[in-house]
Amino acid sequence: SRVWAEPCLLSCAVKKLGGSVERWLGVAEDLFGEYLWGRCDIVFLPPSFPIVAMENPCLTFIIASILESSEFLLIDVIHEIAHGWFGNAVTNATWEEMWLSEGLATYAQRRITTEAYGEAFTCLETVVRLDALHRQLRLLGDSNPVSKLQVKFEPGVNPSTLMNLFTYEKGFCFVSYLSELSGDVRRFDSFLKDYISEFKFQSVVAQDLIAYFLRYFPELQDAAVPQREGLEFERWLSGCGPPPFEPDLSAGGALIGPVQELCDLWRSANPPDQQALATFDLSAWSTFQVVLFLDRMLDHSPLPHEVIASLSASYSSLFDGLNAEIQIRWLQMVVRNTFYPDLPRVRAFLHKHTSRMYTVPLYEDLVAGVMKCVAVEIFYQTQRRLHPNLRRTLQLILFPSSSAPTNQNSPVPPIVAGSSPSGSPLQTPATTATASAAGTTAAMALRDVNVSA
Repeated sequence: SRVWAEPCLLSCAVKKLGGSVERWLGVAEDLFGEYLWGRCDIVFLPPSFPIVAMENPCLTFIIASILESSEFLLIDVIHEIAHGWFGNAVTNATWEEMWLSEGLATYAQRRITTEAYGEAFTCLETVVRLDALHRQLRLLGDSNPVSKLQVKFEPGVNPSTLMNLFTYEKGFCFVSYLSELSGDVRRFDSFLKDYISEFKFQSVVAQDLIAYFLRYFPELQDAAVPQREGLEFERWLSGCGPPPFEPDLSAGGALIGPVQELCDLWRSANPPDQQALATFDLSAWSTFQVVLFLDRMLDHSPLPHEVIASLSASYSSLFDGLNAEIQIRWLQMVVRNTFYPDLPRVRAFLHKHTSRMYTVPLYEDLVAGVMKCVAVEIFYQTQRRLHPNLRRTLQLILFPSSSAPTNQNSPVPPIVAGSSPSGSPLQTPATTATASAAGTTAAMALRDVNVSA
């Protein structure tokens, strides 16, 4: 395994990853069989690279910005390693069943982290992602067809609309359900290893996986598990809404419990007592704990002005020194609560970060509130450093009633006089624009999670 990066990043990348990739590969091979691709190199790409990570046989692409967060770096690289088996060795036959790649890879990623870092760490990361899944369901509604595992494409629908939380997290829950049915996680590990061996270098559909699963566990087929009321396989594949089953994450309680206690403290007083807050040392928390805290506080925004001011006084200086995954969530709090004293932090962040995962959520929030003029100003200042696809996305967010120019060298469309930003948190301009482009699948803004391909 090698690391490739610009000279200014290389020593940092090597330091962050030193020795870990071989360790993760070793754990993965123990679980799922031989790594088939010879090399497992990683290249760190500039901040404008449009997605977090993209696996390719022998060479994984990772956005350089993720080097700021060791925990997100770990998760993203392990997820791409998992694709060496699930996605590359065995591939989904159609774009309509992307979950066969992403759901299985997410399950495999969490099996690797459980073996390497313990169950509590994996449960915490999973809670963050499943929280995001339910947040999207509240945004879209339980009957939205994008929440299906098998989404039927209508003519003209872009397959990239399936790069969403349902493909990853609902797919993960289905695989976890199959593991639960098998009765023993180690037995299910053996099933996945044999599944790879059986279908190696082939493209498969969901029925291939399910039929092989029932042949592998004939006692389940005899018990008519596929038709068990409320948990039918067909309901998993074609049903809308939340997963019918979610794994037990109680093993993460020691990490998750203090986060919820702090959230409850901030929501129970205006603002809470400083002595009570002193018992929670966020500087000693992991990235995923801080992210979970901020995500859950975002769920309750807008907050009373006294509370957001106290939050800023308590934590904003600390967050300035932490990674971008934490900073963006805090800055979303700033924007959604219209807290002008911290607005310079929003400007500085958007001038520094030009990746889709960091820009789109903030622009959507700026436009949905009363700060659209700030968003337009920052866009004009930074547009030439943005990836062309991202630039088009932001144009749709900022100027929803104008057509984005097809020639990226042409001027940005003007602001439409008299247009007003949407005041609803459930219907941002980006969501509207994407939905109109996506036909009957409707689409979703991936504002709540950092998704790796």
